[in-house]
Amino acid sequence: MKDIPDLSDFDQRLRDEANEDPTLEVPQGEPTSKTQIIAIYGKGGIGKSFTLANLSHMMAEQGKRVLLIGCDPKSDTTSLLFGGKACPTIIETSTQKKLAGEAVKIGDVCFKRGGVYAMELGGPEVGRGCGGRGIIHGFELLEKLGFHDWDFDFVLLDFLGDVVCGGFGLPIARDMAQKVILVASNDLQSLYVANNVCSAVEYFRKMGGNVGVAGLVVNKDDNSGEAQAFAKAVDIPVLASIPQDDDLRKKSANYQIVGTDESQWGPLFAELGMAVANAPPGHPKALDQDGLLALFDGSETGAGIELVPATDEDMRGKNAVAKESLEVVYDDV
Repeated sequence: MKDIPDLSDFDQRLRDEANEDPTLEVPQGEPTSKTQIIAIYGKGGIGKSFTLANLSHMMAEQGKRVLLIGCDPKSDTTSLLFGGKACPTIIETSTQKKLAGEAVKIGDVCFKRGGVYAMELGGPEVGRGCGGRGIIHGFELLEKLGFHDWDFDFVLLDFLGDVVCGGFGLPIARDMAQKVILVASNDLQSLYVANNVCSAVEYFRKMGGNVGVAGLVVNKDDNSGEAQAFAKAVDIPVLASIPQDDDLRKKSANYQIVGTDESQWGPLFAELGMAVANAPPGHPKALDQDGLLALFDGSETGAGIELVPATDEDMRGKNAVAKESLEVVYDDV
């Protein structure tokens, strides 16, 4: 009769594993590609395009091969880089070429300046389609153009911060990027969007994703400190603070690049370029609504306001009619 193996150690190991809290998070490993694909998120109008145009230009001056892709239906990511000129978008060009029975070539949609290669995905006309679906379609076209065979050090994706839409959440949900950079200012709405992105990253990591948040760029910084307090609260670093400065405002309005060694702002964007390249993807802990509001002065965010329930009479207004009660009332004995 064969010896019966001692399974006591194995049994104890199973018991120990059963007592551990389950997690679906995938451990981070070393990147398998030298290309860093970075998704930049922020509220519309917060200055993502300004930040990215100057950041990409400075990175190129530092000797990096940079591809900038606008993923916003407004298609304005590359306008600053090209002096206000609008790039033909990938989706629009694809439609026109398809009608003409022609194939899209890279020179139809990708343009360069100062060592930066740039393109716009585009989106549907106003009221005529889904912007998020347009993003998905745009990336499908990029793959046909050979996206995975391109040789770049950095691919920067400019995304609208509305990650509740699957299309705009693509880099996070499908692990298309290694890390996310947030752009915000010292106002509640831009930090609300930044917090939403942190929440999305946190959710998809629990579902097995690997994308992390590398840090926050504070744009139009007036030194009031709310954005820095937010970064500390969610546990991400501040990569740079771009001041609220009239010179920057005028140069941006005139489509002038300041992310260059020839500008007084060059050192700021050079430092940001190094920070973006070296910052590891982190694991933010998104705030709840009360935690976000706590970053601001209560007098500015409605502290002390209570939720007062409405009644049926309130809703009916002048049409309200008193209803007779069927409640039985007993006389006191």
